[in-house]
Amino acid sequence: MEEKQKAKHQILYLLKMYGPQSAAELAEQLQVSPMAIRQHLQNLKAYAQVTYEEDRRPLGRPVKLWQLTERSADLFPNAHDDLMVDMLHNVEKLFGASALEKVLAERAKQQVETYSQELAEREDDRERADRQSELGRRVRHLAEIRDREGYMARAIARDDGSFLLVENHCPIQTAAHTCQLLCHWEMKVFQTLLGPEVSVERVEHIMEGDRRCAYAIALNPKRPSIET
Repeated sequence: MEEKQKAKHQILYLLKMYGPQSAAELAEQLQVSPMAIRQHLQNLKAYAQVTYEEDRRPLGRPVKLWQLTERSADLFPNAHDDLMVDMLHNVEKLFGASALEKVLAERAKQQVETYSQELAEREDDRERADRQSELGRRVRHLAEIRDREGYMARAIARDDGSFLLVENHCPIQTAAHTCQLLCHWEMKVFQTLLGPEVSVERVEHIMEGDRRCAYAIALNPKRPSIET
């Protein structure tokens, strides 16, 4: 029984982290038979935690690509989501929208201070890397911090030299639905943390129906100096 539960949790984790996949792809990663994976998927489907869409290929039969349902969100950390929703409602009701903005700004300030301290502790003063390598290191460390906070985050280096900060889960999703200023301030935290020479653009957003939040992060091109 424990092995079956472990396998189901592993399947849910892989679908959360990497998006829709076939039974064969899941089986390869978990080193079990596709038949065993299909049985687990059918059980998860019976509880409305996964579903699938058929992907038509040039050759052969359509492939079932399995993905998580909205109901599966409850299986992942929620960071006291209900408590945060109540708090935001009460602040705005008792003190007004301007007070809510101040509360969120203070939260963002504290996040920046906490993240900055952790990033600073990891700096290596003995070797000063180039700007690109330094940015990559900071994005990876930021992903590690966010992952510990329940965002199931990872950093991806892209072919053009930029980076993608991916957050496969939002532990404050209910609160963010209630108050989308939370998402606004998250962007400000990242931008403040990485500095003005870095561009941060949200390219995927759970609040807009995407399965994850993703941020494209790149160095701004250096402006040539103007001789006078």
